Amino acid sequence: MPEAQPPLIAGFDAGQTHTTCRLAALRSDGSWQALAEGQGSGVTHLAAAGGAERFQQALRSSLTGALAAAQLDPTTSLKAAGIGASGIEAGSPVQREATALAAQSLQLAGEHAVVVGDERTALAGAFGGGAGVLVISGTGCIAVGCNGQGQMHRCGGWGWLLDGAGSAMDIGRDGLAVSVQMADGRLANSALRSALWQALGADSAQAVKAAVVAPGFGAAGFARLAPVVDGLAQAGDSHAQAVIARSAEALALMVHSVAAQLHLAQPGVCGVGGALRHLQQLQQGFRAALQQRLPAATLQEPAGDACSGALSLAAQAAIKPR
Repeated sequence: MPEAQPPLIAGFDAGQTHTTCRLAALRSDGSWQALAEGQGSGVTHLAAAGGAERFQQALRSSLTGALAAAQLDPTTSLKAAGIGASGIEAGSPVQREATALAAQSLQLAGEHAVVVGDERTALAGAFGGGAGVLVISGTGCIAVGCNGQGQMHRCGGWGWLLDGAGSAMDIGRDGLAVSVQMADGRLANSALRSALWQALGADSAQAVKAAVVAPGFGAAGFARLAPVVDGLAQAGDSHAQAVIARSAEALALMVHSVAAQLHLAQPGVCGVGGALRHLQQLQQGFRAALQQRLPAATLQEPAGDACSGALSLAAQAAIKPR
């Protein structure tokens, strides 16, 4: 008789621009072997117009891509799935709704569809379920940690209108705030104003104001200016350096807070996200600020990514007794 195929599980990293699905074969001991990945559409907050439909389409389209990449029948069923998506708060009505939508989309029993915030799948991937603190700085930012005994704590990530310090969005916005203060005489002019205005396509403070309130600008619009500010800081512009230093200190404070809440005296720390990966001055400033606030911390590379963390959650759900 032909050997039975191992159960199939999937881990999803659902972002605003795209969703990645990673398929894996589940072994009898609960471990798994990755098979293939697929890309699909992005998601928005479930409460946004069309949010539920976009969430389901993101899961379906990325799973279809992964099944095709694995050369599996598009009707192949999953044993379980783990999904990390932004805006999913633990124990919230949004989490319950997302779980029901995922189960429906992927044709799974509810207990076999695990939906959490993307910071939690990233944390699970980074430390393999062990202790540590993960700080993510991209368009937005958040820190989350685990003490290895199942206790978790998060800091930040309360949305760009309330809590963006340490993010690319905040760097871009703070840089623009400095530029309009230069324009009206509160601050001495520097290269920062002309560089940011050129990147924005603006020739006056009035044009800057109009640009940032335009529909669709939002957090992403500010975040696109962060590399300009970081480059100016590297070139020695004191105003840009002050903006970067504030964000670097904010990230270190978030890590310190999580470590204190979880009683982690010597935590491993992973810094990920586009801003920390690609903004050199922010990365250097964060290292220095963390050394000041938490000298015993050790910066390290993550053991795995958000899809790996999502697959770990899927594997746990698949083997959990019903």
